Amino acid sequence: MSNLFVVPHDFTSVGDAALEYALFLAKPKGTHIELLHIVSDKSKGKAAYDKLVAIIEKIDLSGTDIKITPLVKVGNIFEDIGKIAEDKEAGFIIMGTHGAKGMQKVFGSYAIKVVTSTSVPFLVVQESIRPNKIEKIVVPLDETKESLQIINHAASIARIFDAEVLIVAEKQKDPRLAQQIKIRISLVNKEYQEKGVKSEVHYLEGSKAYSKKIMSFAKSINADMVALAYYSSSLFAFDSHAQFLITNEENLPCLIVNSKLLSKLYY
Repeated sequence: MSNLFVVPHDFTSVGDAALEYALFLAKPKGTHIELLHIVSDKSKGKAAYDKLVAIIEKIDLSGTDIKITPLVKVGNIFEDIGKIAEDKEAGFIIMGTHGAKGMQKVFGSYAIKVVTSTSVPFLVVQESIRPNKIEKIVVPLDETKESLQIINHAASIARIFDAEVLIVAEKQKDPRLAQQIKIRISLVNKEYQEKGVKSEVHYLEGSKAYSKKIMSFAKSINADMVALAYYSSSLFAFDSHAQFLITNEENLPCLIVNSKLLSKLYY
């Protein structure tokens, strides 16, 4: 995992939540955080920079190796956050969200729009979250190769915090599909364990949507994070699937990567 996080901040409580989580995630490795604000034109840059500096100056970094630097760029949040993170080869973009409200439920949450602009993994946190531990990470997979592209990113976080990865999949009635998923998930589980990542496999049953079954399972085990690959061509209505997980009512952080922009698959 890269030793750099990009944290977009819009000078609201959502930005504060993202920064707080970034500091929590950065502490074990002394990661460098770039606190980013996007302005619509250059004339707003100085005021935005001063605000970022004021935020940073209030943070007590004593006893840590964390470095935070302010960064102001002219651009559009839907396109340039991802480009900036890619140019800097960031490990993660850590971004806050208010959740999907109003028309966002129809056109897709702002978080989804930003996620689809880059190949850098996003960690989306809701403003009410207060990070204190990462012990259990839920990783939902399916029969597609695209869903596997989250595997290594989840492992990176699991290693840092000695967390357990709970690999989940829907239990299938079709024997061929069931066997296909079983083989794939068994290989993933074996790979995790060979790399020293604690993991278990769980098959989710019931008639509810997969996203709801995932969150019910996450709640039942007191999970600390959900991690998934975003893609729109699958058996699931994945736009609403991913959006539901990002804006989940349990307020769990959601680690998400856009598989459509990644050319290298897990296997």
